[in-house]
Amino acid sequence: MAGRLGVPLKLLLLLLLLTLDSSQALRICSFNVLSFGEAKIGNSRAMDVIVKVISRCDIMLLMEIKDSQNIICPTLTKMLNGKSRKGTKDYNCIISNRLGRKAYKEQYAFLYRENVVSVKKSYHYHDAQDGDEDVFSREPFVVWFHSPKTAVRDFVIIPLHTTPETSVREIDELFDVYMDVKRRWKPENFIFMGDFNAGCSYVPKKSWKDIRLRMDPKFVWLIADNVDTTVKESTKCAYDRIVVQGQKINSSIVPDSAKTFDFRKAYRLTEEEALRISDHFPVEFELQPGESFTNFVRSFVPQKKRGRKKSQRG
Repeated sequence: MAGRLGVPLKLLLLLLLLTLDSSQALRICSFNVLSFGEAKIGNSRAMDVIVKVISRCDIMLLMEIKDSQNIICPTLTKMLNGKSRKGTKDYNCIISNRLGRKAYKEQYAFLYRENVVSVKKSYHYHDAQDGDEDVFSREPFVVWFHSPKTAVRDFVIIPLHTTPETSVREIDELFDVYMDVKRRWKPENFIFMGDFNAGCSYVPKKSWKDIRLRMDPKFVWLIADNVDTTVKESTKCAYDRIVVQGQKINSSIVPDSAKTFDFRKAYRLTEEEALRISDHFPVEFELQPGESFTNFVRSFVPQKKRGRKKSQRG
């Protein structure tokens, strides 16, 4: 009896471990939350959906934060960690300065699970190159993350929320940010993501040739031009994008993991209800777990026994 149960139990254990293996992947997300300020914080229904969306992710970039009172990060971390087990602190937050040319300001924020990733370094890109000053409406807030449990352990995220009318120039300028980060830190793996407004009339087909991040083949665009990242049924535009650079990170992406997350469908919202939260869907992708965990899982896979070769008599 014990011998008969051995194989099914081993297969059951294998399925469990494979499930754990997929759960060890690191999910990285980007979400432009429409006009995220005090009014939205006061909307309990909207905040409940936003927290649910963030809690799916190990790293979440939030954009369009309008927070002169500095309450977004504390509020979100409190809500997210309140849903965690007692005594644990899953999420932390790092947020940029208030960015913008005049009175109108926005911030970038990263919510991240402290038990899987940590922040090594960060800085605000200085948008003041000679002859090419002040290209960005909101200059990137560059963050270097360390992820000890994934195949690629160190990567830099460069966020961007463009002004629609200047999208082509701003996306192109990300190449200069890339070069600046390489000079400063010498990292090997890069992620560019955010609301690039990189679709429809803002970036017509004829303009792609003017964007270095697109024309250089070492930059891989994970969200394709035909993907609809907008909530409205009347629009179909690939505004939100994820771009990676680096051999290690490119080979560590979980196949077919780059996609939008339709929170409207997931949480059964009407279009009107969804638009109160955002007119954009989040975009996301996953990084594979590290070799140590993968090898541990593979060690449970039954190996085929090799039969002994029969000796041939002359």
